[in-house]
Amino acid sequence: MSEVNTYVKIISSVVRAQGQVMGSLAINEARKVPGLVFSNSDFEHIKISGEPNMVITGLVKQYERIFGTASVEVCKDAVKEIKPPILPESLPEILR
Repeated sequence: MSEVNTYVKIISSVVRAQGQVMGSLAINEARKVPGLVFSNSDFEHIKISGEPNMVITGLVKQYERIFGTASVEVCKDAVKEIKPPILPESLPEILR
């Protein structure tokens, strides 16, 4: 899996996990993140423009604005579940 695909998988997992908590608001909030484009609502057609770690950090912070640190923990758990094939230090700091 390419590094870009890994970051897309991380984003998809985070948005899905947040969707379980906040429903359709999760995708609406994700669409507000600069550098993140969803071509539809299935979370499979995601494009990242810009530096992936900054985009992911922006996504997590967008959710944090709504539900606070509990949202960050949901994001961390979502990433742990998929076990991305990248080194932990390659993840955004907010997800470590």
